[in-house]
Amino acid sequence: MQVVRIYTGDDGESHFEELDLPFEAVANAERTAAQNASSVTFSRTQPGNFSDWHTAPRRQYVITLEGQMEVGLGDGTKRIFNSGDVLLADDLTGRGHTTAVHGDKPRVSIAVPIID
Repeated sequence: MQVVRIYTGDDGESHFEELDLPFEAVANAERTAAQNASSVTFSRTQPGNFSDWHTAPRRQYVITLEGQMEVGLGDGTKRIFNSGDVLLADDLTGRGHTTAVHGDKPRVSIAVPIID
């Protein structure tokens, strides 16, 4: 399973990194190792919404359930996240990133803060 991590580099800028979550065989399925989480939040954001430069409020998985989001970095790189895409928000310091909701329908997402 592919997860895109956004993190703060030594340059104080946010960067993307692709992570593979390892699966383990369990009975008749495969699962990743359990991770501790503190809560679950569902959000709905309207098309055209733009959030200027900001960092992640905490280390968390953000999973797009419906709609489309674009994340922008300081070097001009942009990446689109569609339904089913998983972002690990881990850029807690530095300049941060921008987010924009694309398309003609709201973006629905779930945030799962991770407890280290």
